Amino acid sequence: MSTENLSDRELDRIIEMAWEDRTTFDAIEFQFGLKEQEVIELMRREMKPSSFRMWRARVQGRATKHAAKRTFEKGTFKSSRQKQITHNKISKR
Repeated sequence: MSTENLSDRELDRIIEMAWEDRTTFDAIEFQFGLKEQEVIELMRREMKPSSFRMWRARVQGRATKHAAKRTFEKGTFKSSRQKQITHNKISKR
């Protein structure tokens, strides 16, 4: 899909997903059909230069943005200190 054919809502969602640490470029490509380079170009075009530089520094080489570099396969990371929810109540340690 070309970036020119995207609605404002879709553009906002792509930018939001690009900022999220755990959303991979593969997920953006699956949902919107944009490859990593197209997302980078979209971010450059839609953001202020200083914001783009900050985002680019943040995601460049970040393992969580690239599915092949992740240390886990599916799901999300869960801290061992996170409380368990059982029977609609938060259990105590």
